[in-house]
Amino acid sequence: MPVDFDPYVLLGIAPDASEDEIRDAYRRAARRLHPDTNRNNPGAAAQFQDITAAYNTLNNARERRAYDDEAKLRSPDALTFSLRVTPSKRNIYPLSETQVVYMLAEIQADPRAEEVQELIRAQTHLNLTLVLDKSNSMNAGRIERVQIAAHRIIDQLGPQDILSVVAFNDHAELVIPATTVADKPALKARISMLKAFGGTEIYKGLALGIEQNRKFLAPRLINHVILLTDGNTYGDEERCLALAAEVEKEGISISAMGLGHEWNDKFLDDLASVTGGASTHIKTPRTVVQFLNDHVRGLANGFAERLMISISPDLGVKLESAFKLMPNPQPLSIDTGYIPLGSLQIGRLTTVLLQFELPPDMTEGYRSIARIVAVGDIMTNAQRKYQTLSDISLGITQAPVNEETPPAIMDALGRLTLYRMQERAQEAIDQGNIAEATSRLEKLATRLFQLGEGELAEEVRQNAIHVQNTAVLSDEARKNIKYQTRTLVSGIIRNSELES
Repeated sequence: MPVDFDPYVLLGIAPDASEDEIRDAYRRAARRLHPDTNRNNPGAAAQFQDITAAYNTLNNARERRAYDDEAKLRSPDALTFSLRVTPSKRNIYPLSETQVVYMLAEIQADPRAEEVQELIRAQTHLNLTLVLDKSNSMNAGRIERVQIAAHRIIDQLGPQDILSVVAFNDHAELVIPATTVADKPALKARISMLKAFGGTEIYKGLALGIEQNRKFLAPRLINHVILLTDGNTYGDEERCLALAAEVEKEGISISAMGLGHEWNDKFLDDLASVTGGASTHIKTPRTVVQFLNDHVRGLANGFAERLMISISPDLGVKLESAFKLMPNPQPLSIDTGYIPLGSLQIGRLTTVLLQFELPPDMTEGYRSIARIVAVGDIMTNAQRKYQTLSDISLGITQAPVNEETPPAIMDALGRLTLYRMQERAQEAIDQGNIAEATSRLEKLATRLFQLGEGELAEEVRQNAIHVQNTAVLSDEARKNIKYQTRTLVSGIIRNSELES
């Protein structure tokens, strides 16, 4: 298997390392990451493949020479990105029971990118596909707002950007075949002809949209699909998710936007997270234009695409959860070796909060906790693929120093707790425990008032009363609370960026 990244970085050795040093470094890494000792650890399996490929390259004199010769030709000014991991504690008291530690992983584009931001934008082009719901429920002004949003997107795109548009109900219609954005009035005219009617079958629209995106699929492009729907699809969710998993490997990301409240939020969340895209709730038709245009502007500001993070906990340590805080807050699946994060933007952090469970009865001394790797394609580099890693160790001591949890992690946990509170309230409703659900919603309202989110707090308070009286939380209210509390999670990143 060819090595995609710097093999010296992967093995943690210098470019002039001897054969013995290469072999020793590989053995150390292999003992730590080998699948035989890391069952149920997808991060270790993925990283083991990478370090094996690196060793095979450097252990072969001809391949090593070829790599070194190629490396000499690369620009020393090539841009990079950084990975900084901050633990909630640096010293741990060894308990006789498991304990939790959090880590904040921050990925940041090379600061030099801001100096050449306009040049990067000029060299970065979109391969964008819009998959638009045109079922009967999109009447009453919704389809018209989507048309306006699509027109504004066309206005944003440059002549080297590629656009395709698919509309779907219970059939899929190719509105604009994948093409460069040259004749903008003609493209807008095609979108203006859309009429809303029929049922909703998302798979048909998504499959046709993917087919169009694949026509110009290239690593030099930002290959992205935006799905917008206002309804539940008819029994094809699993086919959609399987297709998303397939295209993620090809370098295509999918973002999903639900309009109104009659759509399956768990399905759209899963569909987006599989590929590193974003999922969003659009409450009213008049806000469609802003949401879609802001999203496309964010794509155009990309520094690195196909950003992923891999977490390999050490033996005895368990990765409990991962939550992307910024941009586009959402829970992440930890079942894959590399977790897609989407795009890394210029001047904007991508951050992930990780929760680990540490084993009981740890021995004193320094203990390795996890090997965390960030990988992505830097769009303007001749060699796009780039990888950086952080190896986290903590001190295990009977006399730990008195240390405060870093403010960034405290703030993140506080805001994430708001999102978790609405989840727990819904779980209590589902279980028929109305008293608990009401209590959780009332506590959430109080926390929101304290945070200065008065309008959302009042909405939650009114719904707590409604749940207490009717034992029901409407789907509309549930989505409003869910996505608004989730949006609040990103507040920590804005604060930390200002502080830095």
